[in-house]
Amino acid sequence: MDQSTLPNAIDLKGSRPKADPSVMAPAATTLPEDLDALKSPDSLALPDLPSQVTIRELRPLTLAEVERLVEVNNPSLKAAASQVEQAKSAVLAAISAWYPTVNLTANGLPQYLEGEQYRNPDFIGANSVIPETGDPIRQPNTYTSRWSASFSAQVQWNLIDPVRVPQISAARDNFEKASDAYLIALRELRLQSSTSYFQLQRQDEQVRIGQESVRASLLSLRDARARYQAGVATKLEVLEAQTQLSRDRQVLTDGLGGQARARRSLAALLDLPQDVTPTAANPSRVIGIWQPSLQESIIAAYAFREELDQFILDISINNSNANAALAAVQPVLSIFNNFNTSKNQGQANRTGSIDMADYNWNYSNAVGLNATWAIFDGGRARAQYRRNKQRAEESKFNFASERDRIRSEVEDSFYNLRESSQNIHTTSTEVLSSAESLRLARLRFQAGVTTQREVVDTQRDLTNAEVRYANAITDYNISIAQLRRRTGLDQVLACPALNLPATKPNQVDLDIPIESQPNRPPCEAPVPIVQG
Repeated sequence: MDQSTLPNAIDLKGSRPKADPSVMAPAATTLPEDLDALKSPDSLALPDLPSQVTIRELRPLTLAEVERLVEVNNPSLKAAASQVEQAKSAVLAAISAWYPTVNLTANGLPQYLEGEQYRNPDFIGANSVIPETGDPIRQPNTYTSRWSASFSAQVQWNLIDPVRVPQISAARDNFEKASDAYLIALRELRLQSSTSYFQLQRQDEQVRIGQESVRASLLSLRDARARYQAGVATKLEVLEAQTQLSRDRQVLTDGLGGQARARRSLAALLDLPQDVTPTAANPSRVIGIWQPSLQESIIAAYAFREELDQFILDISINNSNANAALAAVQPVLSIFNNFNTSKNQGQANRTGSIDMADYNWNYSNAVGLNATWAIFDGGRARAQYRRNKQRAEESKFNFASERDRIRSEVEDSFYNLRESSQNIHTTSTEVLSSAESLRLARLRFQAGVTTQREVVDTQRDLTNAEVRYANAITDYNISIAQLRRRTGLDQVLACPALNLPATKPNQVDLDIPIESQPNRPPCEAPVPIVQG
């Protein structure tokens, strides 16, 4: 297909695309009754005692509950919603330019002035004598006692204001950008919550694998010691079993540490109470099959991604700002009405008694037109116009970069999904074959036809296979979540329910308790010294 025949993004989305919340479920605003105790604490709450951050509850949560909690509790999403309201208020502020302004001013409601002016009677200045007689002029004291009040009202309405329309257009586009940013934040938050939950499930699997490996190593060590005491095995076989037990205990330790970090990371994302830690209520399982093809996923991403809409809005905003810059050198015509009134009662600067019955009152009202026109500003307005037009051109290039990035993201997630799907099949077969190999190796070792080395190697192979299988499932589920976020689609075919037996299989041979290991300082560990 000729690239020149591709439709223009503005033709498809409009010059000013609007946020469409209907393409995705809106964020939840309330918690069900069973989750009400997990409501986020006050935004300004700050613990100051160790007891306030001590974990008192491990709360199992499903993926659906995690998504509900993150939508209601997460402070970042609340901040994005607040920015939408701020942008809406900015639109209303810009629209107010169409309305007249009324200013009221009052000086003293009322105001009382009382004073006395005193002159030195013994002072005779050059102009303080009578010319004919030369007698001094005595300046009497004067007194003031007066009530006064004044009031003025100014009404002005811009009939012609070139900056008004582009400023309102820019404010509306900023509101749409804020709405898009909220939807983007909601999509990202849902992806983060799903990813964190899947990673927590993987860490739970790591702990389970570590526990099973330690039990298997304890069993091997028990058999090796029994054979050594019976004189049919060597000290080397016992040491190999102990070495494998140490490796598996490290796997378990790493799994427990990763599990603790994953739980607290999810707790921070959900903004849970300080004394609650979430756990995964469900084990790691494949969540479904992605139905759309790669091509359908890419086209859906182009249609639904608000990131592209934001660049189109940037083009519109910069064009509006360019027009607003030119308005600085265009005429503004306004009509005004100024009303002033004042009243005074009493007298000021009187030499005798003051008559409070003396009062006066006046008012004035002026109506007219005002016009202002900045004829020359040194080229500043034209330069600002060119700058904003160039920024609009920059937004077009950024749109192209974002378009390519979106396709790359969808393709990466799709290819990772395909790779993880194959890895699930491969590693599941590997787990089954490794488990059977370990069973046969134990039987051979107990029969005395093989060594402990074979048991250790097959057990290590089983552990690694189980880890790879758990990682493959987690990577697959994360890829599904990424495709949901990056395409706006939710066409996932759920896997059929597993037909599991009603009773747990009997594993008497592996029912070996794992002794808890004390948290000893590392400086107390023995230092290995290898003799050369």
